[in-house]
Amino acid sequence: MNPFSLAGKTALVTGANAGIGRAIAVAMGQAGAHVICAGRSACDDTVALIDSAEALHLDLADPMAGQGVFAGHAIDILVNNAGIIRRADSTDFTEEDWDAVMDVNLKAVFFLSQAFARAAFAAGREGRIVNIASLLSFQGGIRVPSYTASKHGLAGITKLLANEWAARGVGVNAIAPGYIETNNTADLRADPARRQAILDRIPAGRWGQPEDIAQTAVFLAAPASRYIHGAILSVDGGWMAR
Repeated sequence: MNPFSLAGKTALVTGANAGIGRAIAVAMGQAGAHVICAGRSACDDTVALIDSAEALHLDLADPMAGQGVFAGHAIDILVNNAGIIRRADSTDFTEEDWDAVMDVNLKAVFFLSQAFARAAFAAGREGRIVNIASLLSFQGGIRVPSYTASKHGLAGITKLLANEWAARGVGVNAIAPGYIETNNTADLRADPARRQAILDRIPAGRWGQPEDIAQTAVFLAAPASRYIHGAILSVDGGWMAR
């Protein structure tokens, strides 16, 4: 048996319409999984890149929107990738922006994971959850208070769920991407001084690509990682080592 194969597994990837989510969905498909590509925007372009896949409309601006997803599917892998970011000085940050980010990035992740685990336990099925955290699970960042709070919280929830569920057959881990070229970092990359300052700190000498995250997600979903629980793996070009 290939310990890195996902053959025979079904994976649900949230935020699969673009960026890191699309790359993860494609990589899961390449590893043999049937992939449910979920997003608030259409995922048809992602589905077209995968041999066995389907699209699911799922808008996690309502954090409880995914409660019925697992009733009709035998899903083995959940990738909580969907996330949003709002930027403003902390003195100007609004309650609306705080709540919107926390709802998608933290509350939705917890309750989607809860629904996944309940279904797995009821069916006597093992499962794997991969959360997409951030370097701001460890650092403070600048002008992103709710995003930083949500990603710190996600790191804690990852560990808590691993503590509760590892012995019951559901593994929970997270990936902390570094600075990746996606829509979420478009504003940073558009600022020449900020872009260069970030690049100067990355030992690998480049910004990351979504595909750099995708293979780590496959590893954390595969049998090869079966004794890894509660880990938050930095995939950052060496940023945290600097």
